[in-house]
Amino acid sequence: MPERRRGAALEKALLDAAWEELTEHGYARFTMDAVVQRAGTSPSVLYRRWSDRDELVRATLVHTLAESRLGVPDTGSLREDVLTLMREINATRVQLITVMSVHLAGYYQGTGTSPGELLAAGGENPVGVLFERAVARGEITPERLTPRIKALPFDLLRHEVLTTFAPVPDGVLEEIVDTVFLPLVR
Repeated sequence: MPERRRGAALEKALLDAAWEELTEHGYARFTMDAVVQRAGTSPSVLYRRWSDRDELVRATLVHTLAESRLGVPDTGSLREDVLTLMREINATRVQLITVMSVHLAGYYQGTGTSPGELLAAGGENPVGVLFERAVARGEITPERLTPRIKALPFDLLRHEVLTTFAPVPDGVLEEIVDTVFLPLVR
């Protein structure tokens, strides 16, 4: 007989099961019952923690973002830091980007939540440190670093992923950084 899960281990199992349901079936076909079955638990265990599917979806996304938090590269140059982070996103986040953008459209519409709110709740924002370091090294001037410019290489990466649902070729990442982003900050 398997050992009974409790506390953090149980919550992780429930949230992991919910993530698997979201990635396989999307928000439109996401049900509490499917999560209960996948997690091998009872409905009361799930409903004690989350009263409805929207609460569970939000908790699942915050959990997934927190568990897959990216490291902040420190290569000594802004170009390499941005490219390293983009490559890591490209290698590990295509599914997450797709789920958050495509599979959850109904969730965003129904709850009034935005992807940006979920990212903030998950603590995702390693890029601020990259820019602070580049300013400290004298590579760029802070006056050019508007929020839009800071987000630009990552917005372009997300656009590429969402037009192909696949990882982006490395040459495209380099083109984004070298011909679009860096000229704007130097």
